[in-house]
Amino acid sequence: MAIGPGRSAMLLPMRIWDGPTRLFHWALVLGVVTCYLSVKLDFMTVHMISGETVLAMLLFRLVWGLIGSDTARFSQFLHAPGAAISHLLHFRKPEPDTQIGHNAAGGWMVVVMLLLLLTQAVSGLFANDADSFLAGPLAKHLTEDAGLQALHLHDFNFNLIKVVVILHVLAIIAYRVVKRHDLVRPMLTGKKRLPAATRAPRMASPALAGLVFALCAIVVWGVVTKL
Repeated sequence: MAIGPGRSAMLLPMRIWDGPTRLFHWALVLGVVTCYLSVKLDFMTVHMISGETVLAMLLFRLVWGLIGSDTARFSQFLHAPGAAISHLLHFRKPEPDTQIGHNAAGGWMVVVMLLLLLTQAVSGLFANDADSFLAGPLAKHLTEDAGLQALHLHDFNFNLIKVVVILHVLAIIAYRVVKRHDLVRPMLTGKKRLPAATRAPRMASPALAGLVFALCAIVVWGVVTKL
């Protein structure tokens, strides 16, 4: 959601990101870093636990994208691809930062990242490395060859994740340098200074978010321990 130029020039702090969305964002960063470092340090038990935790967080984000706060909902920030292309074509055009939530291009970046991370987490559940006697909790349901293919997908997909992460960081820097838009502070504080006439987005209950995450964690636990 973007605010038109005709609104009041008076800027007031407004809450645009809820606590659960911000907590998910930074916890996901920590989870992905933990997954990466645990492999490098050969702490595979930590790797599996952190991967399952990331999967629970991703399931939460999918549900929260349907029933959560306005700015967290996919319906609010997913637009036609043409809108994203138009946004990027006008990137160098100076304009005040009146965006509420993700812009048209950022919304698609979120979806791509979520899909890649889901692919990573699910492929890890089925991955089977017979040479090192390491296997995901669901690898027993696949043949050894299929488990090896899941492992190859797991390895290749993480390279795609690294590319998208780099693009994401570069985009944040570009917005800061070119457009003078600070995308990090609102994700830390939840607030942004916007025209006084701006309608504040609806915020969903943190208790609902806690319930959703608890259910998602139970589902992941059930899948990895009972199947």
